[in-house]
Amino acid sequence: MTQTQFLILWLTSFAFILVCRVLPALALRGRPLSPRVTEALGYIPPAAFAALVANDLLSPTMFDTGVWPGLMPIVAAGIVVLVAWRTRSMLWCCVSGVVAYVLLSLI
Repeated sequence: MTQTQFLILWLTSFAFILVCRVLPALALRGRPLSPRVTEALGYIPPAAFAALVANDLLSPTMFDTGVWPGLMPIVAAGIVVLVAWRTRSMLWCCVSGVVAYVLLSLI
């Protein structure tokens, strides 16, 4: 890729990001949003996090090295879900996830 092509790609990406992110914020500045829109916007962070987690847990090549290495992250995630349900603590979720994954990798 030449320097000119890179610059064109970078500038078009910058313009697209500017139009998609900054323009709506400027257009809606000072206007109250309806409760439905506010509620819908509240679902964006959990949905984005769920997509990231699902991308890490499930992949087309997860069983290429065997069944257990492919199931290990899913079992560890299940343990984290149980800990989250019981404790509702982010700290214990992180600790239990790391410990579960390490212990499962030793099996």
